[in-house]
Amino acid sequence: MVDLSAKPYYLNKDQIKYVENTVKNMSTDEKVGQLFFVIGQDENKVDIKEFIKKYQPGGMMYRPDAAEKIKREIATAQNTSKIPMFFAANLESGGNGIVSEGTWFGNPLQMAATDDPRSAYELGNVSGEEAAQVGNNMSFAPIVDIDNNFRNPIMNTRTFGSDKNRVIRMADAQVKGLEDNKIIPVIKHFPGDGVDDRDQHLVSSVNSLSADDWMNSYGEIYHHLIDAGIPSVMIAHIMQPAWERKLEPGIEDKDLRPASSSKLLINGLLRNVLKFNGLAITDATPMIGYNAAMTRKDLLPATINAGIDMILFNKNIDEDYRFIHEAIDNGTLSMERVDEAVTRILGTKLAQGIMNTKSELTLLPPKEINLHSDEHKKLAEAVAKKSVTLVKDRDQLLPLTPKKYPRVRLVVLGDSDDGGFKEGGHVTQAFKNVLEKEGFKVTLFDRKNLDFHEMFEEGVEDMEKKFDLAFYVANVETASNQTTTRLDWIHLMAADSPWYMKSIPTVFVSTANPYHLYDIPNVSTFINAYTGNQASIDAIMRKVTGKEKFEGKSPVDPFCGDFTTRL
Repeated sequence: MVDLSAKPYYLNKDQIKYVENTVKNMSTDEKVGQLFFVIGQDENKVDIKEFIKKYQPGGMMYRPDAAEKIKREIATAQNTSKIPMFFAANLESGGNGIVSEGTWFGNPLQMAATDDPRSAYELGNVSGEEAAQVGNNMSFAPIVDIDNNFRNPIMNTRTFGSDKNRVIRMADAQVKGLEDNKIIPVIKHFPGDGVDDRDQHLVSSVNSLSADDWMNSYGEIYHHLIDAGIPSVMIAHIMQPAWERKLEPGIEDKDLRPASSSKLLINGLLRNVLKFNGLAITDATPMIGYNAAMTRKDLLPATINAGIDMILFNKNIDEDYRFIHEAIDNGTLSMERVDEAVTRILGTKLAQGIMNTKSELTLLPPKEINLHSDEHKKLAEAVAKKSVTLVKDRDQLLPLTPKKYPRVRLVVLGDSDDGGFKEGGHVTQAFKNVLEKEGFKVTLFDRKNLDFHEMFEEGVEDMEKKFDLAFYVANVETASNQTTTRLDWIHLMAADSPWYMKSIPTVFVSTANPYHLYDIPNVSTFINAYTGNQASIDAIMRKVTGKEKFEGKSPVDPFCGDFTTRL
C-alpha cells in the first residue's frame, strides 16, 4: 500500500489513520467517483449540485470563463461534495488558463528565452494568484517536456526549450510560484513529449529515445522534480518502447502501450525506478492517442491497473463509470488497487491543505476577486523586454524608421481561430496599430480578397512602387488536434509569400513557433517573440525601431540544424 508518511505526503499518524478509515468506510460508488477527474460543468447547462451528488468525482477541470462565474461554479461543487475536490486548469501561460479576464503572462518558451528562472517563478506566481481567487487549487503545469523535434506540432512554445538543465531550472521556479499560492503543481507529460513529430491528441505518439538517452534527459528532469517532492504527475498517451523492453525483455511490439495504460512505464519506470510515490493522473482520455490503445471498456480498468490513480475526462460519463464498476465486479480491477488509488487521492488532498481530517474544505478563495491586473501586466512587460530574440539580421535592416521605410506592407500568417484550444487571440490589428503609431504608412495584405493582377502580372518594380518594406508576422500557435505548426502559404501561387525578399527589405517576426526560419530560410531579418500578447508586440516594436536592445537568448535552435537558414 501507499506510504503516506513518506515523500510527497509526510502525513502524521492521525492523518494517516483518517485516510485509512475514510477509505475503509467509503462505498464502492464513492471510491469509483474519486477516480474520475471530470470536465468542469456549466451552471447554465447543468444542475451542478445534482451532478456532484450523482457522480461524486474526485476532481474537476475548468476551461477559461468569467471569473465570477467560475468562482460560483467551483463553490457550488465544493459545497455539495462530501469530500473536497481538486479543481484544476491549464495554468501553462498565465491566469487566462482559468479565467477569461486573467493575465496572459507568456508562453513557457518565452520564460526560457530570458534565461532567468525568476521569469518562470512569476509565471507560476501570477497564474497561481489569479487562479486561487476563484477556488482553483491545482495546475496542470509546469510542462517539463524537452523540445527535441522542431516538427512537433503540440510542444514548441509550451516547453522551456531543448536544454534539460534549463527545463529543470525553469520548472523548479514555476513550481515555487504555484506553491506560494497554494496551487498543486502537476508536471507533464510523462514519459515525455517533444521527440515525435505527431500529436498524442491524434495518435499514440512515441518517445523513441534509448533507455539510457531517456534517463539522461527526461529521466533527469523527472528524477530531480520527484526528489524535490513534486506531488503529482500527468501521464501521457505516449509510448516509450525502450524502457518497456528494458523492463520486460522479449515483449512484442503489439504489446507495447502508451504510458497511460502501461504497467511497465507507471509501476515499473515511474514508481519503482524513479521512486514516485505521489498522485498519477492521465492526460485527457477523449484523445485518440488514448483510445487507440484498446477498447475503452478494457482501457479504463487497464489505466488504473497500470498504477495511475485518476482518469481525466470522459466520453460518456455514465458509460465510463459503468466500465469501472464492471471491471471491479468481474475481478479485472481489484478493490485493493482501487483503495490504493483512493488513498493517494485523499492523501494528496490532505497533504496539500485542501481538506482536514474532518473532510472539511480548508483551502478557500477570498471573498472578493482581485486579479491585480496592472501589477501582473508590468511583470509580463518585463519578461517580454528580456525575451524577444533577434535570430538574424543579415542585411542590417534594423533599426526600422519611417524615414528609411515609409511604406510598409504588413502580412500576417496564422491569425485564425482554426485548431484546438489556443492561448491567445489575433495579432493583426495590434501590429498595424503599433506600426502606424511609429509613423509608418501601413497597407495590410488582404488574404480574403486577393489581387489577381498583382499575383499574375506584376513584377519587382511594380512592388517597389507600392511599399518600401515587407513586415511579416507569423502567429501560428500550437493547438491540440492539428498536425503541423508550419507556415501555410496561400495555395494559389503562394500569393502571400515574400517572393520579392531579395529586392525589397523584408522582416519576419514570429509570435509563436520559433522554427519558421526553416520554411523561409532566405529572409534577411528574423525575430522570435514566443508569445503574441500585447506586452510582446510592444517589446518587438521598441526593439526593431532601435529604442531598446534585443536581450533574448534562444532556448532552442531556430536554425533547425539546416545550413540554408543561416545564409
